[in-house]
Parts: sequence; structure tokens; C-alpha cells
Amino acid sequence: MVRIPSKEEILSWIEDNPTQTGKRDIARAFGIKGADRIELKRVLRALEAEGHLEKRKRSYRDPESLPPVSVLQVLPADGDGDLFARPLEWQGEGAEPRILFVARKGDPGLAEGDRILARLARVKADDHQYEARLIRRIGTGQRKILGIFRKTAEGGRIVPIDKGADREWRVSPGAAHGAQDGELVEAEQAGPKSRMGLPLARVTQRLGDPMAAKSVSLIAIHQHGIPDDFPDAVMAEAEAATPPGLGQRKDLRAVPLITIDPADARDRDDAVCAQPDPDPRNDGGFILWVAIADVAHFVTPGSALDREARKRGNSTYFPDRVVPMLPDTLSGDLCSLHEDVPRACLAVRIIIDAEGTKLSHKFYRGLMQSKASLSYEEAQAAIDGQTSLRTETLLEPVLKPLFAVYGALTKARERRQPLDLDLPERRIVLSEQGEVSSISFRDRFDAHRLIEECMVLANVCAAETLSRTRTPLLYRVHEEPSVQKLDALREIVQASGLTLAKGQVLTTAHLNRLLDQAAGQDEAELINISTLRAMTQAYYSPENFGHFGLALQNYAHFTSPIRRYADLVVHRALISAHGWDDDGLSGAEIEHLDETAQHISDTERRSMAAERDTIDRYLASYLQDRVGNEFSARISGVTRFGAFAKLDETGADGLIPIRSIGAEYFHYSGEEQSLTGSETGFTLRMGQRVVVRLAEAVPVTGGLMLELLSVEGTAVPVGPRRKSRPVRRKIAANKAKKAKLKKKLKRKRA
Repeated sequence: MVRIPSKEEILSWIEDNPTQTGKRDIARAFGIKGADRIELKRVLRALEAEGHLEKRKRSYRDPESLPPVSVLQVLPADGDGDLFARPLEWQGEGAEPRILFVARKGDPGLAEGDRILARLARVKADDHQYEARLIRRIGTGQRKILGIFRKTAEGGRIVPIDKGADREWRVSPGAAHGAQDGELVEAEQAGPKSRMGLPLARVTQRLGDPMAAKSVSLIAIHQHGIPDDFPDAVMAEAEAATPPGLGQRKDLRAVPLITIDPADARDRDDAVCAQPDPDPRNDGGFILWVAIADVAHFVTPGSALDREARKRGNSTYFPDRVVPMLPDTLSGDLCSLHEDVPRACLAVRIIIDAEGTKLSHKFYRGLMQSKASLSYEEAQAAIDGQTSLRTETLLEPVLKPLFAVYGALTKARERRQPLDLDLPERRIVLSEQGEVSSISFRDRFDAHRLIEECMVLANVCAAETLSRTRTPLLYRVHEEPSVQKLDALREIVQASGLTLAKGQVLTTAHLNRLLDQAAGQDEAELINISTLRAMTQAYYSPENFGHFGLALQNYAHFTSPIRRYADLVVHRALISAHGWDDDGLSGAEIEHLDETAQHISDTERRSMAAERDTIDRYLASYLQDRVGNEFSARISGVTRFGAFAKLDETGADGLIPIRSIGAEYFHYSGEEQSLTGSETGFTLRMGQRVVVRLAEAVPVTGGLMLELLSVEGTAVPVGPRRKSRPVRRKIAANKAKKAKLKKKLKRKRA
């Protein structure tokens, strides 16, 4: 009788021969013939029952490995441009293996979401377990859906969580992926679009209870595709990192640097201190130190940490969690400028005069030791005369000189006239269970403005140094508002009885005069919001186009490398410019600065959208128990389908659908941001004070529906269902008048 191989021998052979996993192949390999195959079959069944093997048709395979030919879905390209894919047939208990796609000459271009049939080869690499070569592409990227699964007799339906979604998706019985009724799921389109009936979807991931407190930010993370798990290679690099010694660094441990941050700060990447300048030629001037965490020492070009940081672009902050750009080992420990701990830094020593004008600056790569980690509230209370045991010894030598510097920098700011918007920031307070306990507006102290002014000045120094040395870098660019947006702003300004200069080059000083006119009036919030909306969005670029909002010609982000990849690039540029070490900007980085700028500008917008959506969902959750209550509000936006109103109490925005305003037809004016009733002449426009009733609050989508009760103290009229020519003639006459005026202006300009 032939010896039957042990289970371990069979598993080892299958692993070494993934293309020969049929029972006949196994029998031939071990020389098993005739009746002995019955015993082999018994051993294979035992391995299958124990979960070591999985039978597929007539072959066996290890469920913790992939078959040699598999269906894969292409993932987004990583920071190096490499394409990875995820297996759609993975049945193992452990984490999905990483698969690197290796393109051959003649292969078609692949994009995120594409499905491919590929031949796999197991490899031993740090960041992947398989390599894939294309057999054929079997489908392009599918649309992703995030929603609530509702079980039905025919399988199920998915109710999307997007506010703008107007239809559900049908799920066939075999495509539910085990989803339970009421679960939050991620799905994808499962077939071609049909003109009849609901579109078909396939559940790809179950995300749990949508009403759980942790789901609020989780929804945003999945909806916007924000990476929230660090690969093993990245974690391994972070865990292996060690703090540097003094070496060639400048010893700044005796400089009385302190950090001032929010009370709930998760990382501390900037420290400041100020001293009177002893130079008699700079009477009343100061020496300001700004020290920033030396992240570049730990995150070197081309490393796994660097690739992941570039991929994320920035940290994303939610009320209940942060999705960091770097693992906590770095962001919360080795890079964070904690009190009384030596930390590597890049520091700039700035000389300013009594009027806040910068006279000179110089950068150093140093080793510092923070003397205190204060909150904004602590620093402000101390300077206001309410010192604690912590701040009493810091008041004279540290805090008072810093606030004196702030006084000087404020004078320089007033001369420069950056855009001075007054827009309160909401603060959502969560209970221990993760539920909203209160919503308020954050206090703004001089301590906040002190740090902001110091950081702006340090950013200017970085941009000026790199510009002067002709070192490639990423500028923070904010271009002037477009003519169209300024014209729209002027319409709102004029409707509010205010004025905005015209016929000259617009500067931030002109806009600040407008904001000063509105200050203290009912129109103040409207004018601030409208001015903000008129601005272009800031972005990163290797080309310098200036920063309109800050009224600065040279500006780059240098002060937050723990949470922004742009700042890390600027740090590396400074290292290269000063020749400090070999961990500066690499040639490959310089070559791809344009792509990096575009990518991190996109990730910044992605994070902003995710943070905004999360706030909306928390607000809707907070207000859902107050449906039916009345609120004072202000019209914050007007569209063809209705108007948006911002509630005074919470700052939440809700929609007033046009169908709920009245029975008449409403004419929409984009220039005037208004809706005018065709029968009554009733007009709803930006900035009006209103009273609304909360009709609906949907926490899963963050949507609020409002019912309009009164405008500027007057009840909303109900238009008759009849035609009224005079109002229509008036609207038509106004349109003709505007068109004639535009033609006249066009002829003058020509």
C-alpha cells in the first residue's frame, strides 16, 4: 500500500503548485493509484472541513491564498504611480492580500474600478504578496453607492445617503453579501442602466449600524474615499523610527519656545517665542522664533511613509476622530513638540521692528525642547490677568513678549490689509457615547490671532528664501476673484444698500471697507458670506501667482508638516537650499511637482467636503428631536429649486423647497440671487431675515427640510392660481432694461 501524504505535505504541495490543484494532480504527484485514492479523498475532505482547503469544481485550493487566475478590481494609483488591485474572489479569514499589477507593452490603460481577469504569481515583497499580469479587461469602473440596505422579498433595495440622490437601487437575492435590513452598505452598479425600473446594484461591503455614533464620520470616510488604514509597511517604518540626537543641528533647547494649541489638539507641530531685540538700531523691535516639527527627518523621499503621506495629502479632522496623514507613532509622538521633550525641528529666527515690519530672517535645523504646552484659553487668561500655577512663571518672560510681538504684527497687518472676514466657526461637542450634546460657536481670542500671525510670517519667510535661492517648491496660491463673481457680489451689495468700488483694480482693502460698512448691521453676515463665495479657491502650485486673500506676493505652507504634505515638500526644499543633509527634495519629486500640487489640492478639497458633510449629519442628528419647532434664520442661498436658510441657533443650513413657498410660479434671478412670485410679486432673496419651521431632519444624509413662515416679519403670501399679467410685464421689463444696459456697457468698453 502506498503511503498517503500527511495534511501538512498536501498543503505544502498545493502552495508550491497553485496551477495543479485537482485531485488527479495531487494523486499523480504523490504516486497514489487505484483504491488508495479513496484514502486520499478522505484526507482532502478533512482538510476542506477544517477550512484549510476549499473545493472549487474539481480542484482544491487554500482559502487563504488566491487561485492562479483571478478576477481583480483595480485600485487608485499610489504615490509612485504603481497600480494595485484587490481580489474579488477572496474567501480567507485574514486581510486581503495586496496585488501589484505589472503592465506589459501593449496592455490597455487601466483606471480605478476597472475589473480584470489576471494571472497571479505569488512573490515575496515588502508591500505586496502577488503580482498580476493582464489576461483581459472584463469591465470598466463601476459607480459606487453608499446607502441603507432594506430587505425585500425580491432581495433588497439600497436607499442612498447622498442628499441629492433621487432614486433607490435594486439588489438581487444573490448580491446582498449577507447585508441585514437597516445596515449601512457600500455597493456598486451591477449591470447596464435600464430605462425601466430601478437600476441594479451589488453590495460590496457591510459597514454596520448607520445610526451608531461612530458611523457619522465613517460614512464620510467611505463616501469620499479617504484612506483610513495604514499598510503594514508604513506602520513598520513608523515603529522603527527613533528621535535624532543633536549632531550637526543647532541647539535650541535653551530658547523658551512654547506651543499654544486648541485644548483638544491631537498633534503639536509649531512652537513660538519672542524676545526684545537688544540691537540699539532696532529700538522697540523683537526677535521672533518659530520652530516647526522636523517631519522630513522621519519621512524621507520614496519611503513607504512618504508614499502613503502623499497619497493622503493631508489629515482629515472630524468631531469624533482624525484620519491622520502620518501614523500616530509620528504624528502624536516623535514629531509632536511635547512639553519638556527634545524634538527635532526646522526653526526660523525673524527680526521685526516696532511697527511689525520684517527686517531679516534665517533658518536653522535644530533640536528644541518646549517649555510648556498651553491651550489658547490658558494663554489668553494669563495675559488677561488670570494666571494659573502653570502660566504664572511664563507670563513675564514668555507670554508678554509674544503678545507684544502680536501688537507689532497687527500694525503690519493693518497696513497690508488682508481680507478680514468675520465668519464664526461652529463647535460640536460630543458626549462619551459619541452623540451631540451641544453646538456652539468657537470663541476667538487674541491668542488665536497671535499664532496665526506668527505662522503667516514664517510661511512668508519660507517662500522668500526658496524663491531667492531658486529652489523648486510648492506655493500656496490664491488668485483674484473673477469678474463674474465680483459682478454677482455687487448685485447683492447694492441690494443691501451698500457700495463696492468699481472701475479700478480690486484689492482686499476695497473688500475690507465693504465689510466695515456692513459691520454691526443686519446685513453683516450676508456680506461676509457673499464675499467669501466670490473668492476663488486656494490651491498649491510650483508657479507663484501670489496670495490675494492675504495680500502677499510670496507665500508657501511651512508650518504644519504633520498634517499637510505641501509643508513637508517645503521642508525638504529648505533642507536642499541650505545643504543640511541628503533628505531634501529628490530629483523625482522635482520632476513631478505639478502632479503633486494637483493631487494634494484635490485631497484638500476632498477632506473639506468630508468634514462639511459630517458636520451636516451631526447637526441633523442634533435637530431631529425638534422637528416641528420654529427657528429664526437668514436666507443664505437661492436656487431655481428653492432657497437655503441658515438657522441662527446652530448655523445649520436647511432647504426651503420652492413647492412649499406658494402655489404660484417663481422667477429665478441668478444675478440678484432672488425668487419672485409671478402672481403676487413676493420676492425671496439672499440675506433676508426669516422664520422657518423644521419639517424634516435626516441624520443619515445630513439633510434638513424647512417650511417658510415669514419674511422680514411679514407672513408669506399664498399666491392665487390665476394669471397676473402686470407682475409678469414688470419682470420682463426689468430683464429688457438689464439687457439694454449690458449692451451699452459693452459698446463703451469696445
